[in-house]
Amino acid sequence: MSSVQINGSSGGHTSSATVSPGALIFTAGAAPIDADGATVAPGDVTRQAHQCMANLRDALADAGADLTDVVKVTVYVAEKLQADLVVAWDAVTEEFSDHKPAGTLLGVTVLAYDDQLVEIEAVAVRPGS
Repeated sequence: MSSVQINGSSGGHTSSATVSPGALIFTAGAAPIDADGATVAPGDVTRQAHQCMANLRDALADAGADLTDVVKVTVYVAEKLQADLVVAWDAVTEEFSDHKPAGTLLGVTVLAYDDQLVEIEAVAVRPGS
């Protein structure tokens, strides 16, 4: 029996994987796409970060967790200005509210989808494990 469980696979992409016995959840990068696969809010780092967090929340729910179970978050921002990274980080920390996981903020050249500026991945621990 495998100790890896794939969660929320759809459209050829896996949203997360869980590793037993510790029940760690590793999410794929949550992109700022809507249910139709369209990039949300081209040019708007804040709105894209919030959409990424909504998609991250869904991926975590598929794996039996939520944002308060996240222990590590990585935020990728495809912008040239450091200030845009801070804008994305502010949106992410707003979504986490009082929960403060360890985090990494990176500026990158390009992301997977047209007009995509933000992508967020996380490591969480399934509750009760």
